[in-house]
Amino acid sequence: MTEPASTSSGAAPRRAVVVGGGMAGMLAAAALSAHADVTVVERDVLPDGPEPRKGLPQARHVHVIWSGGARAMEELLPGVTDAWLAAGARRIPLPTGLVSMQPRGWFRRWPEMQFMIACSRDLLDWVVRERVVKSERVTVLQRTELLSLEGDASRVTGVRIRTADGEERVLEADLIVDAAGRGSRASAWLEALGVPEAPIEEVDSGLTYSSRIFRAPPGTEEFPLVNVQSDATVPVPGRTTTIEPIEGGRWLVTLSGTRGGEPPSSAEEFETFARESVRHPVVGELIAHAEPLSAPVVTRSTVNRRRFYEKVRGWPEGFVAVGDSVATYNPVYGHGLSVAALGALALGTLVAKEGLRAPGLARRAQRAVARPVATAWEFAVSTDIHYPDAIGKPPGLANRLLGAYVNRLMLAATGRPLVARAFFDVVTLSKPVSELLRPAVVIAVLRGPRRPLLAAPPLTEAEQDAVTGTAEGLEDAGARGTGG
Repeated sequence: MTEPASTSSGAAPRRAVVVGGGMAGMLAAAALSAHADVTVVERDVLPDGPEPRKGLPQARHVHVIWSGGARAMEELLPGVTDAWLAAGARRIPLPTGLVSMQPRGWFRRWPEMQFMIACSRDLLDWVVRERVVKSERVTVLQRTELLSLEGDASRVTGVRIRTADGEERVLEADLIVDAAGRGSRASAWLEALGVPEAPIEEVDSGLTYSSRIFRAPPGTEEFPLVNVQSDATVPVPGRTTTIEPIEGGRWLVTLSGTRGGEPPSSAEEFETFARESVRHPVVGELIAHAEPLSAPVVTRSTVNRRRFYEKVRGWPEGFVAVGDSVATYNPVYGHGLSVAALGALALGTLVAKEGLRAPGLARRAQRAVARPVATAWEFAVSTDIHYPDAIGKPPGLANRLLGAYVNRLMLAATGRPLVARAFFDVVTLSKPVSELLRPAVVIAVLRGPRRPLLAAPPLTEAEQDAVTGTAEGLEDAGARGTGG
């Protein structure tokens, strides 16, 4: 049952405060606005359109929303998918619209199993933000700094803020949601109230990103997303390349490399890295025929970090953390936005069922938020810890056994639709990791691929010709790939 914002008996209206006006914050506001008046506290100025936002440097690199996250956002904001597509985003069927060399070989482009939404991060954020801020139940305080939490170790009752004109005041609320992202100070805020510190885990592969925008060649309006992934079983730095078709007839091209294999910041070396430093030069071959529209931009803050708030004993009432405030991941897996959406949906579902002031709501919500976090976390750290000079806890026996199984699964996925479907169901956060251990999937994994490995990227002749002017330009390019 949905809890009313106020009652006929004159009870005080339900109020919530969301810290952070990024994607996670806006989704949390959407989840709560049916049950409370929501105030979003944002330290920066939010753009009026699909433009860069201060404090979000990672927006310049490839972002996607996996189908599990897209469905969650659609539940929170009905019609948001159509709004993205109308603004120029692409709905890319998986693996039909994917040309991907994964650690064990090329995926085949079988009929749709899942999908992704592909466009710039600025467009993703703007479409969501525009829909949320139109609600009469949502107020956004921009250029407003959060100074501290109010309350004690048993209950958070509000936040102390400093507005743009320098005024300090307290916003009281039934629920505070921390969606401040990588820069969250929730641990310090809670410690000041006497809440025990949450366990924290970090895995740092030293990953660096370099991205550049190109004008897509004519005739590539339906071009697939193309990427070459690294192989963590080979003891060399992990290097990847990705072409994401985005709005405006452009390609967003992102290169990445772990410690010792960082991608370049110079335009002169960008294409060379894409051709010579990865396992296959397909991305370098393709961008050689595209016009650069921007210089490369580099981001280095990519450590995997997770705070296990769900394990804190005596978790206070009235406070929940979501999105990157809970965990950040290697961006190469593209899970951050989808995890934020699933966390916001879990929070909204609990509030709708129990009411904003239900005893123990915050603790149950924090545990619900942790479930999609755990899936994304395992994908990221189980691979990243194996790269040379990675910093973090060495994998235990269970992790090594799981890693061996996943390697075999990825091999089988190149030639068995059943295994490929299970993989895409899990990687898109549409089904739990247990899907990979379903008896039928395990048997298929043990049998291995039914078809031989593809020898070249599965681009169609029409796709190759639209870019290179010839359908033969990429067939034998694999021999020139030298990276790990």
